[in-house]
Amino acid sequence: MKDLWQVNNPYQESKVIDACSIFGAMDTSGRRFSGEGVIRAIANMHDRGNGLGGGFAVYGLYPEYADCYALHIMYLSQKGKQETEAFLQQHFKPVYQEEVPTRPTPKITNPPAVWRYFLKIGQHHLKKQSEDDYVVDRVMEINTRLSDSFVFSSGKNMAVFKGVGYPEEIADYFGLEEYEGYLWTSHGRFPTNTPGWWGGAHPFCILDWTVVHNGEISSYGINRRYLEQFGYSCTMQTDTEVVAYAIDLLMRKHNMPLEITAKILAPPFWSEIERMPSGEQDLMRALRQVYGSLLLNGPFAVIIAHHGEMIGLNDRIRLRPLTVGEKGDMLYLSSEESAIRLISPELDKVWIPMGGEPVVARLKTPARKQKARKEKVTAGEAV
Repeated sequence: MKDLWQVNNPYQESKVIDACSIFGAMDTSGRRFSGEGVIRAIANMHDRGNGLGGGFAVYGLYPEYADCYALHIMYLSQKGKQETEAFLQQHFKPVYQEEVPTRPTPKITNPPAVWRYFLKIGQHHLKKQSEDDYVVDRVMEINTRLSDSFVFSSGKNMAVFKGVGYPEEIADYFGLEEYEGYLWTSHGRFPTNTPGWWGGAHPFCILDWTVVHNGEISSYGINRRYLEQFGYSCTMQTDTEVVAYAIDLLMRKHNMPLEITAKILAPPFWSEIERMPSGEQDLMRALRQVYGSLLLNGPFAVIIAHHGEMIGLNDRIRLRPLTVGEKGDMLYLSSEESAIRLISPELDKVWIPMGGEPVVARLKTPARKQKARKEKVTAGEAV
């Protein structure tokens, strides 16, 4: 494993105990909006972090390259960049590439180089794989085999921007107020059991799935071992990474509906299962038997996003806060209600969801090439 977190960690600490902040905003009509409000909202929760990680995921920001996989890659050396660009040239059809624009930000020190690549896949590369599976395999290959290179964003018409710093500093560094998207998620980090470094900041991403997380995944070890059976390699040295891969495995590869995925990650207690009707009880028992190693143990509140959906989910006993707000076509998810009201003072509805019950915002019209879902959930309705 590339043990390089010390290079970008100004505190040189591997374990600090406190909280994190998460925030998400989605316009369910599909209207794209600036990141300015989201930046203000996550900055309002400044005291929940310590400057060891901040980041944003934005959906709908690359419409001119909507059919390309957009890989954001951080480099710690020129050698890593040369190796990775040769690899991309060999395995993809490059359409366009550039260094991600940044600007001097006082407290952002010793950042890696960050480049973005817009890529297509030739049919001769697939060898009975889907395009998505092919991209996942190449991402894992870069992150485990090539030196000083980390792919941290790999979806279409979306991207992750993250690093070591408070989220408002990361936003300033990348100029995120100049970008527009119909869905934004954000994170302010206070690392618990894992190091603070550029690759370990949230969101975590695979394809267009992103996860921001407040809490601790104490089941990381067994979650990781289970996911490795399906070709996922955890290289970012942060427990939250397993959530992104678990979501990709369950919802994309195994085609699980959202409500079933939630029951796997945050299942009912056995005492509750025993009181269920026989048919439902059989289903819950089968899920625990087959996917027991993907159960997320420990306190967590997560915001999961991909094209067309934003999902909030707590652990079963709500050991981390999550608040939901609605205003017209907008749905907000936040660690604190104050952050939502800062940018949307007059909400139509605000509530705290039940533990283990997902809250979902969905586009009212299908996203570009979005895979059809069987379940029907309106924006903000708990499954």
